[in-house]
Amino acid sequence: MPIRLFLIFGAFLISVLMWVDRACISAAKDDMASDLGFSDQQMGWVMAAFSLGYALFQVPSGKLADRFGPRIVMTVVCLFWSLFTALTGVVRGVYAMIGLRFLFGLGEAGGYPTLARAFTNWLPMNERGITNSISFSGGRLGAALAMPGVVWLIGALGGWQQTFWFFGAIGIGFAVLWFGLFRDRPEDHFAVSEAERDHIIQARRPRPSASDSSSNPDASAVEAPITFADMLRSPNLLMLMVQYVAHNFTFFFTVTWFFPYLKDSYQLTSEQAGWYAMSPLLCGVLGNWLAGFTVDRLYSQGRWRLSRRLPAAIGFLLGAIGMSLCVNMTTPFWAVVCMCIAIFGSDMILSPSWSTCMDIGRGSAGAVSGAMNMVGNLGAFFTALSFPYLKDMLGSHQPFFYVAAGLNLLAIFLWFRIQPDRSIAEELQA
Repeated sequence: MPIRLFLIFGAFLISVLMWVDRACISAAKDDMASDLGFSDQQMGWVMAAFSLGYALFQVPSGKLADRFGPRIVMTVVCLFWSLFTALTGVVRGVYAMIGLRFLFGLGEAGGYPTLARAFTNWLPMNERGITNSISFSGGRLGAALAMPGVVWLIGALGGWQQTFWFFGAIGIGFAVLWFGLFRDRPEDHFAVSEAERDHIIQARRPRPSASDSSSNPDASAVEAPITFADMLRSPNLLMLMVQYVAHNFTFFFTVTWFFPYLKDSYQLTSEQAGWYAMSPLLCGVLGNWLAGFTVDRLYSQGRWRLSRRLPAAIGFLLGAIGMSLCVNMTTPFWAVVCMCIAIFGSDMILSPSWSTCMDIGRGSAGAVSGAMNMVGNLGAFFTALSFPYLKDMLGSHQPFFYVAAGLNLLAIFLWFRIQPDRSIAEELQA
């Protein structure tokens, strides 16, 4: 069995853990707010603080992964975010909680850029689409399980505090396993066969596309590390950043306010809201897999640009349709159906987005992925705040859904201008 399959499985588990840790605050929101005396606006800041910390440390964590390797960096960041997961069950004041969730976001910021660096080292080009999908689908599965699972754990463990302690302990154990079993490159791993090593080394280099004449035949050449200033001069990366804002503005709603929105709008119990809220996230798993398969299939046919553009454009179209339909739903069932459409589409964005970061970043894939995720998660920051504040100012949730739909439509236009077969180094030399 190829050893890189264990990397893919490990990435899946890391993603499950990350999203359970970040989504459990949504399911625990009512218990926390009641116990600590927080208003909806204060809980909005608690949720947004994670996104701000997560966004700001994306590029630094990606650069750390590029410099020190994903083995050390993933171990450290997993320990860091797990510590602050556990401490969430300790603090009491609103400002302390905001600060703690900001630090928790700093820790989790290193997760996906570090995985992107690991995938760049370990995976052939034609396996990156489905691998990104498997990795991110783990996050959606983790968030889905967190919705009813955290409600159950709060009862089983005796309180919301103990639930955060439980997840923190799991993360510390996983960090130890990662350090013991993972290596930065297949060339250095004790269990990789010579045949698998040679296959990975040969197939991880970009190759010219059969249908895209702009592909550079020298794309496999070694390129110097990319600075943040270089990234800001890349039209490709700037457009990737903006489209990722649109994705996060839609998706982050499901792991922050969708659970309490369902519960309050349709007078559901916590258990009922938990089961309803997990459905869109499970649809996101399916969207991830479909997009990953499409990305790799089209790339294997020599259609490099189309392999990234087509799944992303279809995904954003479904996201716009689903979010706009949410406005007039009068039952929880149909509200969830609309959100399932939106999140199925939204999660089709992940594989092409992160695969394109690897395409254009190459030796700086960690930093480039981090830059996209940094700006994109500003969308998540504004989601957590805009939902309660728009409702408070305008007396309705409808404007939030219309803004989300409009961002999805803008992103479709951007994707047909993004050139995944043109690296940042090539853009800067033009």
